Amino acid sequence: MPLDQELNEEKEMSFLDHLEELRWHLIRSLIAICVFTIGAFLSAKWIFENIIFAPARPEFPTFKALCRLADLLNQEGLCITDIPFKVQSRNMTGQFTMHIMASFIIGLVVAFPYVCWEIWRFVKPGLQRNERKYSRGAVAAVSVLFFLGISFGFYVIAPWMVYFLANYSISDMVVNEFDITSYVSTVVLLVFGSGLLFQLPVVIYFLTKIGIVSPEFLRKYRKHSIIIILIVAAIVTPPDPLSQMLITIPLYLLFEISILISSGVAKRKAKEEAEELLREQQSSVHPTDITQD
Repeated sequence: MPLDQELNEEKEMSFLDHLEELRWHLIRSLIAICVFTIGAFLSAKWIFENIIFAPARPEFPTFKALCRLADLLNQEGLCITDIPFKVQSRNMTGQFTMHIMASFIIGLVVAFPYVCWEIWRFVKPGLQRNERKYSRGAVAAVSVLFFLGISFGFYVIAPWMVYFLANYSISDMVVNEFDITSYVSTVVLLVFGSGLLFQLPVVIYFLTKIGIVSPEFLRKYRKHSIIIILIVAAIVTPPDPLSQMLITIPLYLLFEISILISSGVAKRKAKEEAEELLREQQSSVHPTDITQD
């Protein structure tokens, strides 16, 4: 089908047609999430042993890498060989509830690229041709940043958070025996939240495209952004300074990268506007005027 005819049909779609189209995109996204959620639910034992509880074990890759670093530096104190805490279930429905919750979050994580693709398919027809051109690879960029955030949260923040809180003690009379609902919800939501926070460059890109923010605005309020990042880090992490710093540093680096992205988008928009203005000026000159001159 020719592009012009396709665009005309898209313009002729009514509001209800758009709602119907959105409904089917959402249905397909929910089906994908449900399929992966069921798969995770059926693989519960492997998932809890190798993913959920993995950051609480000394043989976790992060701790093993730290031990190798300790051997190279001849600093045995850096090697973590014991994480003293136990996980208990104090509620009758605790394990079942966490089973469902963990399965849903893992299903959402695995289906995330497909969900982004479905959203992109709904948004794409409403974009202009040049906007489609510059938005190519958006789904890939969002997915890569999401999984980078997931990996950072799982391999960096989660193990250090578990180790810090497991060894934190205000008295020898207190034994750290965490409830499974507290442990699973904290680890799972922390890792998933890290994936969402890593979407900052993409958010800034689109906000710059539609003119809500500019590189000058971001540079002007750079100091304020540090405070906001600290607040966000305090919300998505447990109340310990180590976890908050581990999420604050990469978020600030992402903010600086977002400024560079915003600057590139602003320059491109200025160039396009200048070219458009030049074309309008050229088209406003009548050919007879040029002949008379």
